[in-house]
Amino acid sequence: MSRTYIRNLLARNFLHRRIGLLRRSKGFRTKTRTLISRKPRDRGKQPLGRLLIPYAPGQTVRIMINPAVQKGMPHRRYHGRVGLVAEKRGRSYVVEVAGTKTPRIIIARPEHITPVEESN
Repeated sequence: MSRTYIRNLLARNFLHRRIGLLRRSKGFRTKTRTLISRKPRDRGKQPLGRLLIPYAPGQTVRIMINPAVQKGMPHRRYHGRVGLVAEKRGRSYVVEVAGTKTPRIIIARPEHITPVEESN
């Protein structure tokens, strides 16, 4: 191998790293292929009854992300978490979820939250 060939290889590799072609994207929905995907029979339009459920402050809800609706979608970290409704903010609800040290405040639309039945 000649010196110029090696020099060109090194320069190309440096350029790729410099431009960022090898860098991995870290978008909002990374690693959600199976986490947020729905079953084939559950796909399609959302039933209206789920949108019309009124949530009162202090009510227990579960965050279940609906991938068909992108607006008001919480982070995938909170999918399946249970929290308390703190207030209503516009069309969305403010949900307090227990974090590691402090409670987290999640703003989610009603498409992404479901009520939890209280067990006695």
